[in-house]
Amino acid sequence: MEDQPNRLNFLKNTQIIILGLCIAAATIVSSVIFSKGFLSVTKFMREQISVTGSAQKNIKSDYGVWTGAFSRREIDMATAFKKLGEDLAKVKKYLASQKIAEKEIIVRQIETETIYKKNEKGNNTNTIEGYRLKQTVELRSNDVDKIAQISRESTELINQGIEFYSGSPEYFYTKLDELKVEMLAKSTENAKLRAENMVKATGNRTGFMRSAKMGVFQITPVNSTEISDWGMNDTSSLEKKVTAVVNASFSIE
Repeated sequence: MEDQPNRLNFLKNTQIIILGLCIAAATIVSSVIFSKGFLSVTKFMREQISVTGSAQKNIKSDYGVWTGAFSRREIDMATAFKKLGEDLAKVKKYLASQKIAEKEIIVRQIETETIYKKNEKGNNTNTIEGYRLKQTVELRSNDVDKIAQISRESTELINQGIEFYSGSPEYFYTKLDELKVEMLAKSTENAKLRAENMVKATGNRTGFMRSAKMGVFQITPVNSTEISDWGMNDTSSLEKKVTAVVNASFSIE
C-alpha cells in the first residue's frame, strides 16, 4: 500500500515530462513552419522584376479648325465698314465654291483700331489718320483634308483685292479616350514580353503582374523624335504618332 502513492507520483511526474516534451516539440515545429512561411513571404516580396513597356500607333486626325482674317484701312470708319462687308461676301462665296457648308463657318465680330498720326519722334498724336477694321472667319469640320486644302489655297483671295491672312490649321483626334485604353493594353503586353525575355535568361519565368502604372501618353507628328516627361499633344500635323508608356512589375517564379 505504501508503494501506491510513490507510483502515482512517478506517473504524474512522467506525464509532466511527456507534456513538456510535446510542448517543446510543438514549439520547434511551429517555429520551423513560421520560418518557412516568413521566408516565402520575403521571397514573394523580393523576387520581382520591374520593366517599362511602350506601344506606338499612327493615326490620322478626324477634326480640324482653321481661321482666316481680312482687314480694311480707310480714312473714315463708314467706308472701312462697307468695304469689309464686301470682302466678307467674297470670302463666303469662295468657301462655298470649295463645298464648305454655311453651318461650318463661324464669322467673328469686327475688331476696330483707330490709327493716329505720329509726330517726328514716332509717338501718337491726337490727330486721327484713319481706321483699321479686321474680321475673322473660322472653319470647323470633320473633313480634315478640306481644311488642309483651304489653309493652303485661301490666299487666292488676295488676287480679289482682299487683304487676307490664312492661319495655321489645328488638327485633333476625337476618339482619344478609346485610343488610350487600346494603347494601355498594348504597352502592358509589351512590358510583359520584355519581362519574360529578361527572366528567361536566368532560367526562371514571370508570374502574375504585381502593379502597373501608365506613364507618358503623347501625340506627335509622325516623323517627330521629341519626348516630354509630361506628354505632348500635337495639333499642327494631320498625320500623327501616338506613343503610350506603362511601368509594370511582375513576380518571378
